[in-house]
Amino acid sequence: MKILSVENLKKYYGQQMGVEDVSFSIKKGEILGFIGPNGAGKSTTIRCILNLLYPTKGKIKVFGLDSIKDKVEIASKVGYLPSEVSYYDNMKVLDLLEYSRGFYPGVTKGKMNQLIKQMDLDVTRKIEDLSLGNKKKVGIVQGLLHSPELIILDEPTSGLDPLMQQTFFDILEEENKRGATILFSSHILSEVKRLSDRIVFIKDGLIEDMDHLISTQDYNYKVVHLESEHEIESHHLQFRERLGHTSSFLYRGTATDLIKILSTLEFSNVLIEDPSLEEIFLHYYKRQPYE
Repeated sequence: MKILSVENLKKYYGQQMGVEDVSFSIKKGEILGFIGPNGAGKSTTIRCILNLLYPTKGKIKVFGLDSIKDKVEIASKVGYLPSEVSYYDNMKVLDLLEYSRGFYPGVTKGKMNQLIKQMDLDVTRKIEDLSLGNKKKVGIVQGLLHSPELIILDEPTSGLDPLMQQTFFDILEEENKRGATILFSSHILSEVKRLSDRIVFIKDGLIEDMDHLISTQDYNYKVVHLESEHEIESHHLQFRERLGHTSSFLYRGTATDLIKILSTLEFSNVLIEDPSLEEIFLHYYKRQPYE
């Protein structure tokens, strides 16, 4: 069952493109990593999904419902954490959370208090006295207190210290085990790789699935580390860096051809590995080293 479906989404701000032709879907219980550099269109896509922005063109369905016509019903089942949180500065944290809880009839204090404890949040303080990290913790509690079926996170860990990031990831994994579907948008690749069942890239307003990138010839490449006393040169291998006696290269092509190339070189040891998510990301966005 598809919890979220985005089809041919376009969003323009006058003549300025936000996103051009975005299409992807998320199955029930799936964690989808949504990555791209700043300005690629991640937040624009999310705001269109949440009906905070009106699409220029395209169709978005959440729980099989129309994102525009059924926005109220959809909102009751969605938890959202924006990249930047903003609240009434004079309110105390507890008052704000109780106010938020009031939008969801039947939600008890139990879940809210559990999240407050997990996030180590001082609810007696005013919003204006909170650091960026503590404001983000308020946003996390607010977004999850009603046990949403779909959780949408836009750069959720900015401002959180490493220990609290770990706690937050644990909470997300608990929510996913409960049955929640998660859209996780970030440009911190290690986070996305750790949490996601599947990853999509966005570039220039367009979507590309990571599995497709890896499987196509243009992105079928290896990282080759050659240990040698002298520097190795080969026009078949794209040099990356040299650390000590080890030179690292990128290679695109078949394993058979790679072995033939290596047989012509002098080295004492070799390590061949698949590219990391970071390397795939850089290769995709920079279109290097192979155009």
